[in-house]
Amino acid sequence: MSHTFPSPMSTHVRVDGLSFSYRDRRVLTDVSFVAAAGDRVGLIGENGCGKSTLLRLISGALEPDAGTITVNAVHPPSVGLLHQEPPFPEHASVSDAIESAVAPARHAAEAVGTLASALASRPHDHEAADAFARSLDTAERLDAWGVDATISTMLTGLGLGAVDRNRQVGTLSGGQRARLALAWLLLSAPDVLLLDEPTNHLDDSAADYLARVLTAWRGPVLIASHDRAFLDTTASSLLDLDPSPLPHALTGELVHDGTGTGIGVTRFTGTYSHYLATRAKEHARWERQYRDEREELSRLRAAVREQQTVGHSDRGPRTEARSARKFYSDRNATVVSRRVNDARSRLSDLEQRQIRKPPADLEFRGLTAGGNPRDNRPPGPVLTAVNAAVTGRLPATSVGISRGEKWLITGANGSGKSTLLRLLAGTLEPSHGQVTHSPEDRVRLLSQDIFIPDPSDRGSSRTARETYSDLVGVDLAEKVPLSTFGLLAGRDQNRSVLDLSVGQQRRLALAILLADPPEILLLDEPTNHFSLSLVTALESALTHYPGTVIVASHDRWLRGRWSGQRLHLEGTNIGSV
Repeated sequence: MSHTFPSPMSTHVRVDGLSFSYRDRRVLTDVSFVAAAGDRVGLIGENGCGKSTLLRLISGALEPDAGTITVNAVHPPSVGLLHQEPPFPEHASVSDAIESAVAPARHAAEAVGTLASALASRPHDHEAADAFARSLDTAERLDAWGVDATISTMLTGLGLGAVDRNRQVGTLSGGQRARLALAWLLLSAPDVLLLDEPTNHLDDSAADYLARVLTAWRGPVLIASHDRAFLDTTASSLLDLDPSPLPHALTGELVHDGTGTGIGVTRFTGTYSHYLATRAKEHARWERQYRDEREELSRLRAAVREQQTVGHSDRGPRTEARSARKFYSDRNATVVSRRVNDARSRLSDLEQRQIRKPPADLEFRGLTAGGNPRDNRPPGPVLTAVNAAVTGRLPATSVGISRGEKWLITGANGSGKSTLLRLLAGTLEPSHGQVTHSPEDRVRLLSQDIFIPDPSDRGSSRTARETYSDLVGVDLAEKVPLSTFGLLAGRDQNRSVLDLSVGQQRRLALAILLADPPEILLLDEPTNHFSLSLVTALESALTHYPGTVIVASHDRWLRGRWSGQRLHLEGTNIGSV
């Protein structure tokens, strides 16, 4: 079942010349675009390019340095952002949280009843009739009489149907709280919907349900997401926040918006799959145009500098007559002046409109950029779980993993994927059963929790480079510097860790893990928070890692291309497939 959430068809968002800087860097410059009613715009770009910042600016949580954001609607518009602080306290019940989302619809239905009674007693009162008409319009817009059915369908669709609604929010798992926050936002039915990584905690069923909801959404929807399959299914266009050339241009389906600075955004009307090929061609065209313009600038500057003349400087005029000499001299000066002025004019014009230099793409250099794991032992079991279980989180699970194998762990929300990885990593003890691993093999886990401790306890002043050195050791950091991996741009390596985006913090965590590559590499949802380009490169590198790799993921794109072993968790029924 799908919903048609109310929002006037005239609602649209207009962003004009938007710029924003944090204390240490500019993240958005001269961004302009329009998202109309029914548009589902996917925001893409490298980690730290400003996707989350743009959503927060549109929501009003941040104020731009320059530019305007206009939300037009036939009534005072509402804007809803996912990943703000949940609008309900942890001590509230699930039912209380949900009711706070639909309170406007409940109040609208009550107002219609109250005003209907008033109108019945004063049938000729024009003010009462107008008030009733306005309240009826509001109630219909908020689907006030379908609220209970919508709540039930929403919770079931997002995998929360079995959760006791009397349960306190604080007792829910992190994934359940994230899905409840998403349900709250959707049920509140804002005119403009802003979603930051909405599928991070959704399994296939919930992601499919969300896609159906968004496809039926009447107002503009902006989605910052790493989920390629979800973007392909849901987004009607893509907005790339990575740098683009200066001029407005239309090449194929790529439209460069923004004016004056060459930062702007690039809008693409196809799917993400098509965008990959189109963007590569566009970048190559950008590089060729930049190279051609640089050559033309050099030629024009040389022309102005040389002050070239007509004819040959070492040959006299064609006649020795004095009048002829003056005639040719005057004509020569006129031609030279015209040529020099023409070259200067063309030089000035080209200097003003030349495109910016294409930035060097941040290119991940692989899982073994820092070296290979110390894994020269013969094949054999390296990790074994025998009826390993964690009460309330993972049923009895058995699996044997041999050296060099590549495993993908899948399953619905709550099936125990992260719990199993923690058992295999040794950071969690089983309630029942047993987990063993080869003592010669080092095990490292990239968890979903983005927390990089600071052992020096010097707080937020520690830069990414310093934190990397703190955690891998000074000697190893000198031998394998942070720049080795192509995970963080040079300017970002010298920024405070707390000033990095979530994706950049996770990139740093991955670099710390790979500084001395382990024999057994465990990755929990490695596509979460990473840019799409990094995810693609990371997935390609997994199959070539010389050690053992175990990945837990709900990413359909990754699962569809996985060629190694698989373990599917069913919650109460675990089995290898």
